[in-house]
Amino acid sequence: MAACAGIDFYRLDETLSDEERSVRDVVRAFVDREFLPLVREHFLAGTFPTDLIPRLGALGLLGASVQGPDCPGLSHTMYGLICRELERGDSGLRSFVSVQGSLVMWPIATFGSEEQKQRWLPELAAGKKIGCFGLTEADHGSDPGGMATTAVPDGGGWILHGGKLWITNADLADVAVVWARGPEGVSGFLIEKGTPGFTTAPIKGKWSLRASDTGELVFDEVRLPESCRLPGARGLKAPLSCLNEARYGIAWGAVGAACDCYDTALRYAGQRHQFDRPLTGFQLVQAKLVTMLTEITKAQALTLQLGRLKDRGVNETPLVSLAKRNNVDMALDCARTARDILGAAGITDEFSPGRHMANLESVRTYEGTHDIHTLIVGAGITGQSAFR
Repeated sequence: MAACAGIDFYRLDETLSDEERSVRDVVRAFVDREFLPLVREHFLAGTFPTDLIPRLGALGLLGASVQGPDCPGLSHTMYGLICRELERGDSGLRSFVSVQGSLVMWPIATFGSEEQKQRWLPELAAGKKIGCFGLTEADHGSDPGGMATTAVPDGGGWILHGGKLWITNADLADVAVVWARGPEGVSGFLIEKGTPGFTTAPIKGKWSLRASDTGELVFDEVRLPESCRLPGARGLKAPLSCLNEARYGIAWGAVGAACDCYDTALRYAGQRHQFDRPLTGFQLVQAKLVTMLTEITKAQALTLQLGRLKDRGVNETPLVSLAKRNNVDMALDCARTARDILGAAGITDEFSPGRHMANLESVRTYEGTHDIHTLIVGAGITGQSAFR
């Protein structure tokens, strides 16, 4: 099937600047020409196409909206458009870029020392180094405040002990941004690959996000100098602010996955004939397509306004949570509907909706589950926290 040309039922493209459209088109072409021919092979193998990482850097897609040495420094709206096109290819591709930018480069740029910024940001932006973000633990997912990983002062440095689980890029990473509990609360640390006591292990047997590296980080009495600590990160608010940056990209990315599912279903239904007519000639199929298009259009408007607000300096957590919550569920519904329209063909790897459907089950869970985002928005509108 031909590549998706983009869905713009409400002419939202007309509100984009020439630069925004140009960035979007560059990423769209990259996904079509360089990523999509590889994704089936990597999804089946359970691997990430690492050969594309330098290309992502060369295109300015790593840390696109991060402000720092040799960082692209694009607008938040442009970063959103990038995420939308990347996840149209696969959630694993957008996840890699989200982690590298929002969860590794952003905290270094925001909380790091000048030395840390100069050392890490240029190479991370170029794709010469890879990072991961260690917050989630085996027993502490939705409640990161209960983390068991500890950072104990040791002379002029620290000793870290514990572990992190479900970490994107764990096995690939050259540096890990790790959060641990110390005597004065939660602190962030930069731990390089090869540091004694620091090991990683891949998670095998995933049904979802197969074209993505997911693993475990283990810290067995890891000794770190003070220079490895992020000096500006104090308390749990620091890692949660990183998550808010990543959730913003997810809200945009999910729309891309939904667009690909809709486009695939529409094209297939126009070519597939039953009872002497194409599937698009049946009322039930049209109703499904209209519902998909309606929800995609609403989500497009939601993310575009969110991006404009963020570019104006409005960065309220409930706004991002509402978009992440809504758009991921919308995309998952679109993937399931598209699979239904494709019939038996929808369960094969020849078509993308089944792959998106599996991926989006993970996207619905990570960076805050659907229920957690419900409570974040609920607290925002009522002033009453229900986290107990």
